[in-house]
Amino acid sequence: MEIKSILNLSSEEEEELAKILTCQKAELSNSLSPFSSAALEEMVSMFLGQKVFNRGTDLLEYRLFLLIIHAFDGKIPDEQEVSKLFQTTTTGSRSLIRAVMSKYQYQLKTTIENSLKNLLVNVTISEEKDSYTVSIHNLNLVDELNLILSEKDTNLPPVQKKRGSVSTYEILPSSYLKLCEYFNVKTKSLENNE
Repeated sequence: MEIKSILNLSSEEEEELAKILTCQKAELSNSLSPFSSAALEEMVSMFLGQKVFNRGTDLLEYRLFLLIIHAFDGKIPDEQEVSKLFQTTTTGSRSLIRAVMSKYQYQLKTTIENSLKNLLVNVTISEEKDSYTVSIHNLNLVDELNLILSEKDTNLPPVQKKRGSVSTYEILPSSYLKLCEYFNVKTKSLENNE
């Protein structure tokens, strides 16, 4: 069912919204479209009695779940993205993402796996050529990778923050190979990158 709506915003509000959504003012309509789908689904679910919440946190979790489905291109958002949209602290956003990943784990299984695979695809060889590095802005994804490693082999080294960096993580070769095997991702060889 196609639904059209009009949103009245001042010029200043449009400019601020464009900054939040990282788009041009002229692109706002297209950028807001997936968010409006999530919002409409939330409302219709409530009207039909399918999702009626007594706690505000349950509502926020469901709202983020719908945004992941409709607006985040099939990936788990990072804490900064959630903080911008939900007006929460980084810690609050991290907790909200964790709760959604846990509560809706079966519905988000493919999304979570794709987010983790994407991290492995985007690793780079460290300067020392003895490990792999990857930029991760969502500590929940680091936890997921480490959970997989602990389930596969408790002797594997964890994915951990690279010393002196804000959001660069280091994956040692044994753990990287095990994760690539688990997700069926083509590995990058340390030797071929001289």
